[in-house]
Amino acid sequence: MSPPEPDVWRAQVRQWLATVLEPARAPETTGQTADLAVFHNLPEDEERLLLEHCRAYQRARFDAGYQALTLPADLGGAGLTAAHLAAFAEEEAAFDVPPSTELISVTVRLVAMAVSLFGTAEQRQDHARAFLRTDLLACQLFSEPGAGSDLAALRTRARQEDGGDWVIDGQKVWTSGAQFADYGLLLARTDPDVVKQAGITAFLVPMDAPGVEVRPIRQMSGGSSFNEVFLSGVRVPDRLRIGRPGQGWEVATATLGFERTASGSGNRRKGGTFTDVLALARSLDRTDDPLVRQRLADLYVRTALRAATVDRVARTNASGGRPGPEASLTKLMASDLLTRTGQIAAELMGARICADTGEPGTFAWTHHLLGAPGYRLAGGTDQIQRNLIGERVLGLPPEPRVDRVPFSRLPSK
Repeated sequence: MSPPEPDVWRAQVRQWLATVLEPARAPETTGQTADLAVFHNLPEDEERLLLEHCRAYQRARFDAGYQALTLPADLGGAGLTAAHLAAFAEEEAAFDVPPSTELISVTVRLVAMAVSLFGTAEQRQDHARAFLRTDLLACQLFSEPGAGSDLAALRTRARQEDGGDWVIDGQKVWTSGAQFADYGLLLARTDPDVVKQAGITAFLVPMDAPGVEVRPIRQMSGGSSFNEVFLSGVRVPDRLRIGRPGQGWEVATATLGFERTASGSGNRRKGGTFTDVLALARSLDRTDDPLVRQRLADLYVRTALRAATVDRVARTNASGGRPGPEASLTKLMASDLLTRTGQIAAELMGARICADTGEPGTFAWTHHLLGAPGYRLAGGTDQIQRNLIGERVLGLPPEPRVDRVPFSRLPSK
């Protein structure tokens, strides 16, 4: 059966949203100051409350059939098109959607999709469905202290014992929401005698398994949404392996594509926006300054260009397919926009950004300014995005590589 026409389906979506959410209202109409933080800076108890609030909406969305819209129906999704996804996002923007967290986004948009695409039928039923509904939460155990932007150089090891279980030892870092997660999608090296990309395998690791230790990292913006995760002799049954042994790099590439798409195009508010900067300029009586007007115009144009690019990428993605390198465009534009937004706000306020003077809507910009640099790293650094765009979108010659040898022959960093 062919999917319904997006415009007809849109009315159905709008009607459903009105039954579970309140219409969106601008902060100035509610008496609240907009949250300008790029990453959450909440105490643990408040973070848990926010998670539960988000999960209630995600469950309602799943139960109504609006989760994983472009994932094929045989993989647990709705089997609709990218046009339907764009229509849903447009309708959802008119309502007061619970502010999502990094962990919710990772669970629903990354881990659930990876398990749906690469998992067995049993894994899709037992785990992907639970992740899509947020009955279970999952973090992403990819980054390592010694690998940096070269994820394929990871050194966390997994060895399989005679009984079939895998024993994992290593360390991960910058893991969002690990302290609240039920599982982690982990990459580990299972064969050091092949090239580095070929010897990696993906696993779902229970975060309460013996040998898993989570240590929060205090951010300069004040929060602790990131963590270090240490794994010491962690036993994982083979039924929690995702994909074939050695297929982990393919799983990682697809997952990172979803992450860049989510990072570049998600509806979750991330820091200040053009509207916030314009309101700041007006409150400071700076909108008559020609240089300020020029900076505001530039920011507006970049905001509009990003929105148009997000829409174009969403509409050209094949239904249920894996995001291509085009996702790097939206991610790179998003991190650049966050950086420029913070810079303009800081220029407008001058020294007032350094201390809380009691003026509404001013000192909150410090949360944006301190959080924006981290977004240039999340989901792959800006430099990695430019490499992907150059090589895979523009077709430029790849950089010289000297690591096309078995991983065991590469020098340690």
